Amino acid sequence: MSDLKALVVEDSPTMRQMVVFALRRIPSLSCIEAEDGVDALRKLQAETVDIIVTDINMPMMDGLKLIGMVRKDDRHKDVPIIVVTTEGASEDRERGLALGADAYLVKPIDANAVVAKVKELLRLQ
Repeated sequence: MSDLKALVVEDSPTMRQMVVFALRRIPSLSCIEAEDGVDALRKLQAETVDIIVTDINMPMMDGLKLIGMVRKDDRHKDVPIIVVTTEGASEDRERGLALGADAYLVKPIDANAVVAKVKELLRLQ
């Protein structure tokens, strides 16, 4: 099977490492890390990814703006996006999904839930 790539966008190094560590359980998946939306867009210019896992609250450019920009980009408009955030309010969830996120997970994250959602969206078993 070809190698898959995930872009993990999270301003907290600790949270980013937790997500990357969880995703390492998927043998065919490698991770690219970005610290905010601006960094993520820079990395998307150079790389093609199969899935994006992003936080919402970040400096420079938040996750909602990132989702909107990814959805307007022909190269990445169909890439599944999972939002992982402390924002559990239904309005935030609805905004994220309305902008084009495919899934919404609330922190503290459950590594198994993140892995299961990534596998589901990438259609792995």
